[in-house]
Amino acid sequence: MYRNEDRIVIHADVDLEDLIPGFLENQHRDALKIMDFLDLEDYEAIQRMGHSMKGSGGGYGFDEITAIGMRIESAACNRDAAAISGQVEALLDYLARVEVVYE
Repeated sequence: MYRNEDRIVIHADVDLEDLIPGFLENQHRDALKIMDFLDLEDYEAIQRMGHSMKGSGGGYGFDEITAIGMRIESAACNRDAAAISGQVEALLDYLARVEVVYE
């Protein structure tokens, strides 16, 4: 389903060790919700979720989640279902490959 060829190593502050697993789990859940909203053509909900993702990713050290959220938000504004779907796949691939090292 996902490429999972290469691990993506993210170095995170040890103080976030209790929060990051839940954050990543929520990102996975949100990716699936976005696909549900896409089936319903609810682009406003997708836009809000992309905006939220854009705002939260960097705060945890996941700049790629921020970038994907930005692209999802933009695609939702343009009602571009193919771009949204592609970004959700990119997010799921990223989540499957990311490995967090706490320092």
